[in-house]
Amino acid sequence: MLRHRLLSELDLRLKNLKGSEDFKNGLKERFIANSSDIEDLYNDLYGHLPNSKKLFSQLLDQLFSAYSERSVELKTRDKDKLKEDYWFCSEQLTGMSLYVDRFAGKLPDVEKKLDYIEELGVNFLHLMPLFESPKDASDGGYAVSDFKKVDERFGNLKDLQHLGTQMRSKGMYLMLDIILNHTSDRHEWAQKAKAGEKKYQDFYYCYPDRSIPDLMEYHMPEVFPESAPGNFTFIHEMNQWVMSVFHSYQWDLNFKNPEVLVAMMDNIYFYANLGVDILRIDAPAFIWKEQGTSCQGLPNAHKLLQLIKLLVEVPAPGMAILGEAIVGPHQILEYFGKGRFTAHQCDFAYNATQMATQWDALATGDTRVMREAMKVVDLKPLGTSWINYSRCHDDIGLGYDDYMIANAGKDPNLHRKYLKDYYSGSFSGSPSKGALFGANPKNNDARISGSLASLCGLESALESNDEKGIKTSIDKLTLMQAQSFFSGGIPLIFYGDELGTTNDYSYLEDPSKSYDNRWMHRPIIDWDQASKRSNINSIEGVVFERHQRLIRIRKENKAFADHKNTHWLTLNSPAICSFIRTSEDQSVFCFLNYSNETQQIPESVFNNLGKGPHQLKELWSNQLMEFKSPLNYFDIKPYQFYILSNKI
Repeated sequence: MLRHRLLSELDLRLKNLKGSEDFKNGLKERFIANSSDIEDLYNDLYGHLPNSKKLFSQLLDQLFSAYSERSVELKTRDKDKLKEDYWFCSEQLTGMSLYVDRFAGKLPDVEKKLDYIEELGVNFLHLMPLFESPKDASDGGYAVSDFKKVDERFGNLKDLQHLGTQMRSKGMYLMLDIILNHTSDRHEWAQKAKAGEKKYQDFYYCYPDRSIPDLMEYHMPEVFPESAPGNFTFIHEMNQWVMSVFHSYQWDLNFKNPEVLVAMMDNIYFYANLGVDILRIDAPAFIWKEQGTSCQGLPNAHKLLQLIKLLVEVPAPGMAILGEAIVGPHQILEYFGKGRFTAHQCDFAYNATQMATQWDALATGDTRVMREAMKVVDLKPLGTSWINYSRCHDDIGLGYDDYMIANAGKDPNLHRKYLKDYYSGSFSGSPSKGALFGANPKNNDARISGSLASLCGLESALESNDEKGIKTSIDKLTLMQAQSFFSGGIPLIFYGDELGTTNDYSYLEDPSKSYDNRWMHRPIIDWDQASKRSNINSIEGVVFERHQRLIRIRKENKAFADHKNTHWLTLNSPAICSFIRTSEDQSVFCFLNYSNETQQIPESVFNNLGKGPHQLKELWSNQLMEFKSPLNYFDIKPYQFYILSNKI
């Protein structure tokens, strides 16, 4: 069999590699452990093709070359990470996601803001897409025209490398995107395809007429029905139709062609050797297409992700993988892997279900839909983790299942309509100032745009000079972030939220952005305004200090590491979200009130600690609280929360 030849060649390959025997022994162990699965997955996907063996050999050459080119610093960092019990599940990690230009300017300007980021307590940065994309057809950087060239708007590759070095010297971690599903139509491959080169036309899904596209469209939903309807674009230069699921200028790559995998693995290894700690794979649900299906989340998409994970793990074991799959609660679990690949596909996924149900609870004062959803979220396997967030660069989808709403005693259609009306400001009395995104009249679907602060009511309160409304909106914002910080996973702050930044409407003046209202929650940071954080009486000061406190509490308590140690509680009050986080010597009880009324929590929830009375430390206020009888209740005010530890 081929694998026997692979293993017999291994010692020769290792002999020709530079580096210490210690490092090479680690490589050898990982290759032996993974080679069978690598070969099996590859053959499942491509073994029937005439050029499969040749291209498999190229993949292996790439793997060993990537290891050979990896710096001693990064190999040492890999080794240190492997000593830890899932380094990426640590309570010490807190992230921030940001657009380089809108946050600071260029990469050297971000480097100058590392002190600010450290002051906040963040030690993990997700830099939104940095690589070259056409300014007038960028999709926020997700239409890449060169995977290895930093866009001049942000600086250059040396700037990125220098920033990475500085971050590592400060004990920080870096996440970058790899856009696997598509390229810009101005990428070299697309340009060669337009020029008639068959090899590169085969890198994409190209069709001479509408017969196959029409059949596929029947089953494929539209991602952007307003701004980019349909899934195919006619390309006059080729006289062919090209699949373009997201926008007409983003051509979908054809991973049924193994040459595409080889080409994209070259880019993945390039990012790994830049020192990327977490590689965010954009839109992984879309990376495999089959006629007669929705072309999302297909079995071969998961096999391809498993293969990529193994091909990365051998030469760069310290780089974790995040699958950006914004899908339903049951579907998202599949991206962590199943069967023999459980916890061996994507290390991270976005906890979009929790995010969406938090917004559900905030609008309704009712956590019952969240409780239903958490039954599924809690099935995540040990050794993987969530990216938790209240707000990100994208829109807010209501992607949890209808049965979860029905089980909470509500009509799914009416409930979703209420949420969309509430957050878009169409519902009378709503303090939220957001907007609907991607409204589809065919199925009444829509998502929600708006900053964390504006959706929590701060923008409206400021406009009306409502002091009570300002306080309430900040309490809501803090409540949302507290659940993201303490419920299990790495919290990811979206830049500006740490200052209470409201919607930025300047995007309307930019023709390349004005059609996309998601830019309202992608602000340009006003650093004069940010300087107000030193004034604890300012909104910026209050919100910044609260984020600092959340981060500090998380880092000081090992119970907040993600080792499948979140246990959800069900209280009589539907307004309360409640769960316990545990470690070997600690239990932390978390109670969050999503309603505008004071709620009561029975002291009986502490029965598992043994007979009372119990003295617990409330970590948010840093005060001791004594609970004397299981027959008593204690109050929790509107939009307040308790973080109660038995470790005093």
